[in-house]
Amino acid sequence: MRVAIAGGGLAGLACAKYLVDAGHQPIVLEREAVLGGLVAAWKDEDGDWLETGLHAFFGAYHNMKQLMGELDILDRLQWKRHALVFNQPEKPGTLSWFDVPDIPAPFNVIMSILRNNDMLTWEQKIRFAIGLLPAIVRGQQYVESMDKYSLLEWLRLQGVDEQVNTDIFIAASKALTFINPEDVSATVPLTALNRFLQERYGSKVAFLDGAPPERLCQPIVDYVTARGGEVRTQAPLKEIVLNGDRSVKSFIVRGQNGAPDEEIVADAFVSAMSVDALKIMMPDAWKAVPEFEKLQGLEGVPVINVQIWFDCKLPTIDQLLFSRSDILSVYADMSRTTREYEDPDRSMLELVLAPAKDWIGRSDEDIIAATMDELAKLFPDHIPHQAKVRKAKVKKTPRSVYTARPGCQALRPQQETSIGNFFLSGSYTMQEFLGSMEGAVLSGKLTAQAIVRNAARLERDRDLALAASA
Repeated sequence: MRVAIAGGGLAGLACAKYLVDAGHQPIVLEREAVLGGLVAAWKDEDGDWLETGLHAFFGAYHNMKQLMGELDILDRLQWKRHALVFNQPEKPGTLSWFDVPDIPAPFNVIMSILRNNDMLTWEQKIRFAIGLLPAIVRGQQYVESMDKYSLLEWLRLQGVDEQVNTDIFIAASKALTFINPEDVSATVPLTALNRFLQERYGSKVAFLDGAPPERLCQPIVDYVTARGGEVRTQAPLKEIVLNGDRSVKSFIVRGQNGAPDEEIVADAFVSAMSVDALKIMMPDAWKAVPEFEKLQGLEGVPVINVQIWFDCKLPTIDQLLFSRSDILSVYADMSRTTREYEDPDRSMLELVLAPAKDWIGRSDEDIIAATMDELAKLFPDHIPHQAKVRKAKVKKTPRSVYTARPGCQALRPQQETSIGNFFLSGSYTMQEFLGSMEGAVLSGKLTAQAIVRNAARLERDRDLALAASA
């Protein structure tokens, strides 16, 4: 069965991988020149990789690990010391470690909280633990029901100290969703906490050993094409053409460099585009369909990634760090964390600016200057006195993962739609890992499973259509 997939990010590529495993023939259509979507990267004029974002992998990412294991590239994940590390802006140059001991969950995470005396008093630890009890005892069903509250509202309902929010949850919220606790659904950080509390190594962090297009996406492409699938870049979707019954007749791909448009006919069709792109491409005949109408309430969150190359080695560590800054979310010295970027003499920091809504329209120069001001607080002995900037780059993504506001869970669609031969994939679709790399991979797998489950009906519909046109 031939399946056309619009979108060559992790969701579309994972969907194609699991379709070829089931004996089907996917064709992936990616509008950009590089694959990866929100994990895309490009080389600049100096041969350095420019990344869309800072991509950390967690031990709880079982679908990602399964996919990489099936591709025989699991060794490309570089696992770090099992800890969550926070900057202490009130103590410049000082880090606060939540070291997670190698004992069963949830005692490992609880112990990491109890042993941290830098950020939490004993009273705050007790309040924090009591606040988490409902999520631990009642599980994911309780977590899902908290979507009606923002994280800040939920913390207040639990009597959790405001200082705990300032110290921990602002940083965690921005790292997970790129927005602040007063704006994010409580379901999102509680889902992450639930994973960390339930799994021994769920919160352990890894970095890919190089750029995602080469080290993660290309192996999927090689796997798919070796089994009869097809992956195209610079193949932007121009139109979704419908049959009289509102099912999909074909995808029209816009011709490049003067070439004519191309019609892609298939037995099933998948949108693995972002929710914002899908809303633009959606046929008028679908806009009143309830599941598509609800998509109007979902939109991508703006994100800014900053990369700065220095002329010396900063006193950084081989780990993901939570910045606890007003504008920065997480950062890492990629010259320490990532094998391909290793440099014993010079640092390259990659930082996520969030929330980014007030910065997305600002100039790169303003963004870099603001980032350097924050770094001067973190490295007062080096910036700006000793460390000089060799190069700085800014990558803006005006619409990234869906904005996880309270109430958004009810808007997220299933992978199988009411349009018989049309399916959805992407981290905004309903799956338990929300807007993340793991969520994208899981959504692709679920989409492929839905297509396989409906294969007999799809083939029957194809045969009937061919007979009718004969």
